[in-house]
Amino acid sequence: MAPHAVVGPERPMPGDATAGHRWAEVRDTRLHVAEFGSGEAVLMLHGFPQHWFAWHKVAELVGGGHRLICPDLRGFGWSGQTRRGYDTDGLAEDMLALLDALGLEKAWLVGHDWGAHLGFRLCLRAPERFSGYLALNMSHPWPRHRAVLPNLWRMWFTALVEYPVLGRAVLRHWPAFTRFLLRHQAADASVWQEAELAEYSAAASACAHAGQALFWQYVLRDIPALVRGSARRQRLTVPTLLLGGERDNVIPPSLLAGAEPYADDLTVRIVAGAGHFLPQERPQAVADAMKELFGADA
Repeated sequence: MAPHAVVGPERPMPGDATAGHRWAEVRDTRLHVAEFGSGEAVLMLHGFPQHWFAWHKVAELVGGGHRLICPDLRGFGWSGQTRRGYDTDGLAEDMLALLDALGLEKAWLVGHDWGAHLGFRLCLRAPERFSGYLALNMSHPWPRHRAVLPNLWRMWFTALVEYPVLGRAVLRHWPAFTRFLLRHQAADASVWQEAELAEYSAAASACAHAGQALFWQYVLRDIPALVRGSARRQRLTVPTLLLGGERDNVIPPSLLAGAEPYADDLTVRIVAGAGHFLPQERPQAVADAMKELFGADA
């Protein structure tokens, strides 16, 4: 590991006897990777404030023939924490380097929330590495301004996370805030077990620097790029299925339209009654979408 890397949290992992665990030296850090099953590789990218365990319900429903590779993003879960590298391009470099470290030339791709934002960047940057992409609860890179502006208020909570000092303090010392986000952003808060709320709030506290830095880099880099329309010079060539929740109060269905002129093969579908955490709220819908996109053996 590089000298400036910071060791990740030493906490017990959630129990899942079906998951295997490994660590990979990637660029300037060490990534933790959980794996389920065997066969064709599927790279699964978690969102905030979660880690690899976000996929455990989906993994139970996905049949044989696929190897689900669920890394903790840099600084999250049990991956190494570094001072820098949390911008979307940096995280994309991490994931491409991870594929290289695992000896994978190509994989299927699934992403949720921030992981879905990262997934779009990967598909635009290295389309040859991905056979297909399932994006969950995230807008595409070409949102219509007339849809974005009326929904900016939905991002109120980011003001408590993104600023360097305040954000780290909130995530580290106010676990009730993380619990509130998880419960508030699900269509039905009872979908969470108490142990899951405790785990993810503890994870957000242990990885406060990474959480804050992720949001701050989005403010510094990605928002200006969206305003400039930088993505309009790019085209999505990876076959993509985008699922949203009908009751998602962070990324509502209105933000998922309008990408068709920039994509070769993009389907948008709304899951009735679901909120912002499809892998938790509707794991069967996610597993079915994987089967549809990746093939009958999924």
